[in-house]
Parts: sequence; C-alpha cells; structure tokens
Amino acid sequence: MRKYAIVIPDGCADEPQEGLGGKTPLEAANTPAMDAVAQAGIVGQANHVPRSLPPGSDVANLSLLGYDPIAYYTGRAPLEAAAQNIPLGPNDWAIRCNLVTIVDQVMKDFTADHISSEEARELMASLQERLGTPQLQFVAGVSYRNLLIYRGGEQGAPFSRDTVTIPPHDLTDQTVLDAYPRGPGSELLTRLMCESEEVLAEHPVNLARKKSGKLPATNIWLWGLGGAPRLPQFKERYGVSGAMITAVDLLRGLAALFGWRRIDVPGATGYTDTDYAAKGRYAVEALKEFDLVCVHIEATDEASHEGDTEAKVKALEEIDRKIVAPLWDALQGYGDYRMLISPDHPTPLRLKTHAHGYVPFAIAGTGVRKGQAAGYNEREAEKSALIFEEGWRVMEFFLRGE
Repeated sequence: MRKYAIVIPDGCADEPQEGLGGKTPLEAANTPAMDAVAQAGIVGQANHVPRSLPPGSDVANLSLLGYDPIAYYTGRAPLEAAAQNIPLGPNDWAIRCNLVTIVDQVMKDFTADHISSEEARELMASLQERLGTPQLQFVAGVSYRNLLIYRGGEQGAPFSRDTVTIPPHDLTDQTVLDAYPRGPGSELLTRLMCESEEVLAEHPVNLARKKSGKLPATNIWLWGLGGAPRLPQFKERYGVSGAMITAVDLLRGLAALFGWRRIDVPGATGYTDTDYAAKGRYAVEALKEFDLVCVHIEATDEASHEGDTEAKVKALEEIDRKIVAPLWDALQGYGDYRMLISPDHPTPLRLKTHAHGYVPFAIAGTGVRKGQAAGYNEREAEKSALIFEEGWRVMEFFLRGE
C-alpha cells in the first residue's frame, strides 16, 4: 500500500519583501528538504479559495484536502464544533467566539495577547453564567479560539447565509465601528458582543493579566457562523485512511468529519513556539499505521498576522528541518510513497491577514515525473504549466495522478 504525507505550512505563501532583498519568505528561508522534494518531483500553483468565498483557513483547507468548498462549506465554526465532538442538530448553528482586545474601538489584538486556554476557560464560564441560556452555550476551546452554540430547536435560528461577519484577524489595528455583524440575526450577535465587555471588564483573570503587564480580553468577537456540514468520508471518496497532526481546532474538526484519526502532540501550540520536532516524530510514527499522514503547522500564518518577517522565515526553516526532512526520509523507506507540500492560502506580511490567490505546491514520489524546478517557492511555481484553478482537484492528482 502506498504511503502519503501532506505538510501544510499555513499561510506561508507571500509577496517579495524589501527587507529580504526582494525575495519571498519561502525564497529567503533555508529549506533544503522542501527544495529536495520540489527537485525530485513537480511544482505547480493552486487556488483554494473561490472568489465568492472568504479567504479563510476553513475554506482553503477544505479545498486543499480534496473537497469542493462551493459544495461543502457551511462556515468555520461548525468545523471547530466537530473538533470538540459537539453535535449540531439540523437547526443548530455554531459561531466562532474569539476573545479579543479592543481599545478605543480599535482591534488591538485579535488573540487577547495569546491568552492561555486555562484563562479562556474561566472567562467563557463567566460568559455562560451571565449571558448564556439553554439556547446560547458558550464553549471554551484553545486559547482565544472559542465557540458559541445556538440551539435552534423547532423554531430554528435567526441566521442565514446572508448573515455577514468579519474575522477579527482582518481588523488588526483598525477600527471595529463598521465591522459588527450585519444581516439576519446580527442584532443578537452585536448585543452579545457589546454585553461581553461588562462581563469581562473587572474579571479576576483580566485583573491578573493587567497586573502582570499582559493585555486583557476586553470583548468577545462573533464570526464564522454556520450550520452542520455534511461531508463524505475521505476513505469512501479517495480509498485512503488518514491521520491529522495539528494544534488547531479547525483542522481537528475537518479530520473528524473526514473520518481521520486525530493525533495530539505534546508541545504543539498553534503558534510560533510550537514543538516542530515533536510533530515530525509523531508524523513518522503515524506512517506505520495510516495510509496518509497530514501535518498542519499554524506558525507561519501567525507570524504573518503579526507582520513578523523574521519569525515567518524562522518558522519555515523549522518546518523544513524538523518536519519535512524526517518525513521525506521515512517515506522513501516504504518504497511506494508520495509527498505533498502546500499552504492553504496566501497570508501576506504586508496585509497581516489572509488573501485570495494562488499558492505553490510540490508533489514528489512514486510515479511522479521529475520537473525542472530548482526549489520550492512562489517564483518556481509561477514558471510551471501545472495550474489548478479549482484547488480541490489537487488531492485527486496527488493520490492518483501522473
């Protein structure tokens, strides 16, 4: 049985940077393992976010992992609910509930200064006590990434596909005055967002954070809502069993819906301080049991959101040395193998948020013809004639093409 590995350096695709001598972070980073994969196989470009959908990791990773987002995407929060094994009935909606820091109506920090999961649990418990009802359930997640579940019951929910919300990471250092929800059900969402300020203002967690010099979580920000998705199992669709290694609930949720095993790695944080080497070790071990192992790394995306070029380059080098290199070596020991390296969407350092556009991918292994690429980066991918406008078709090509 052929073995497959996928490495997703989230949001690593970028633009040339003046501070990097006109190179992109991928070009500037020392990535011999990624370059070796590109040189052994082929590179190309893929578009994982249709123009009609927002350029989020939810849409993009759904596409990257082989599902047409036009057909299957219902919202980000339902995927994260699946990660927490929260069942959604036909009239229930999940809503992403970020803990954020807003100062003078400006989004100071969409992560509330990377609040800890333990602190978030305390804050979410207080929000449930003060604002929650049997219909409205505040659920703690990981760090600033939490959920609000709306139980629609027989009456249904007030939301629809016309309800518009804006991700808080799109608002960094910008005013939020014109960014509150709009459309069906927006009055409820806006009311909860405003009322959360009073609940959190003098909370012991925030008082302790301010005393220690950290930013407080001043508000909740509600966005990414949707109803329960219905995805066909990955093995039924592609005939391959899979496992997911990630620190992000979004990817855990996709794995749950695909029927993949979710492998938790100690020290995996979903930030630039993640334990890259541990992810690499667990991925190599998982290959022994599963046909396909997917490793998702959030660090590159987080560095972009912070506009930190140096951190993005460093994260790419860590991914290369501690994840791609050991996986590439291990795969070749199986004789019949393939590897795919690809981000989900661009996250330009200039914008500090996600963007539409093509991302570079590299595929190498058994049966894959050798191309002309000198390495793995955007410029090499732009030279390729291999372009997938519908990015979800890359998965079929990766598993069965050539």
